[in-house]
Amino acid sequence: MGVDVHHIENGPEGAPPLVLAGSLGATVRMWEPQVEALSAVFRVIRYDHRGHGGTPAPRGPYSMADLGGDVLRLLDRLGLERAHFAGLSIGGMVGQWLGVHAPDRIDRLALLATSPHMGPPSSWRDRAAVARDKGPAALADAVVERWFTPGFAEEHPEDVIRMRDGIAATDAEGYAGCCEAIEHHDVRDELSRIRAPTLVVAGADDPATPPRGHGDLIAERVPDARLVVLDDAAHLLSWQRAAKVNGLLTEHFAG
Repeated sequence: MGVDVHHIENGPEGAPPLVLAGSLGATVRMWEPQVEALSAVFRVIRYDHRGHGGTPAPRGPYSMADLGGDVLRLLDRLGLERAHFAGLSIGGMVGQWLGVHAPDRIDRLALLATSPHMGPPSSWRDRAAVARDKGPAALADAVVERWFTPGFAEEHPEDVIRMRDGIAATDAEGYAGCCEAIEHHDVRDELSRIRAPTLVVAGADDPATPPRGHGDLIAERVPDARLVVLDDAAHLLSWQRAAKVNGLLTEHFAG
């Protein structure tokens, strides 16, 4: 069953639509460093995954098809036949699913700090169990450590606290269900089916989805994809390297 996801729009209604999908444990606020730059050119549509922010959390487990279907439902609600799509982490996994299974709905695609298969599956089962038993707050410290480099975290402690509190506030069932979607996500053999012009962005210091075996694999298997590896960037590279990411996304989606 589809979910009507919470979303926020910025930018001219007649501009090319660009959907932004965030990380596990993050809400639409994750994209705040991108809004001003991107909404000058695009109709920016940020949304929350199931159980995140303002989106309801049906009983899990979820699949990537469920999460991708939520995006298609959003496009239908907005009367959009096609849109650009940028996703980070689980948002990038949703983007891969859309590129493979709904190519007629996606114009151009950007996949940030993400993976075609983020194993081992047992780690995601365990994380889902902790989220349901103790709540995402029990995971927040360990997760946010992977989001920023140590130097950035030391210089910007307020960002670390803000993101950690956001993870802790995520609905337990929504967080767990999304973990289970990641557990079963494996499109390594389907990436060649993606036809949307694709930009892949990886953080050189990302411990969660390092370039080798994740971003580089996507770029190798998606036809004509472009890979950019950002120095001094961990997992939440859209926040830590906002200006660079804004430039890359604007250039890519402008074609």
